[in-house]
Amino acid sequence: MLFLATCPPGREGDAALELEWALNAKVRRMRWRGVLMGETSLPREEAIERIKGFETFALQSFIPIDKFVSFDELEDRIREIKLPPGKSFAVRVKVRGAKIGEKFLERRLGGIIKAANGNPVNLERPDIIVMINVLEKRVGISVLRPEEIIRKEARD
Repeated sequence: MLFLATCPPGREGDAALELEWALNAKVRRMRWRGVLMGETSLPREEAIERIKGFETFALQSFIPIDKFVSFDELEDRIREIKLPPGKSFAVRVKVRGAKIGEKFLERRLGGIIKAANGNPVNLERPDIIVMINVLEKRVGISVLRPEEIIRKEARD
């Protein structure tokens, strides 16, 4: 399972060690301060539960990634997403290293998903979150329940 994690800038080494210990993961720093990418052989649900229960000091967020695609493929891959019937959704975008607006992409990709699936949009309390992480020319796509996005407080 691939994942993206964040930590306070300058704490990447600590966060990488925490992820390695918790998940027996291979972790590498990205070119953006505070951003890590990793891979673990654990199933997604087990990795999420381990991170939820693991006492961390540097980790701020943990996001499972379903697949990485090139930026040019993004809209085609978004059209392929199949949401459970009747479940509401929202698109959340984080852009690093590219010159495109996050809100523009959220609206554009949300429109594609709505047209392909017919599911209702709910920006406040969605059943499903389609998380898009743009990393220059590569894009991580995640289809998650809200509880699968882990947020933690980094401590000294």
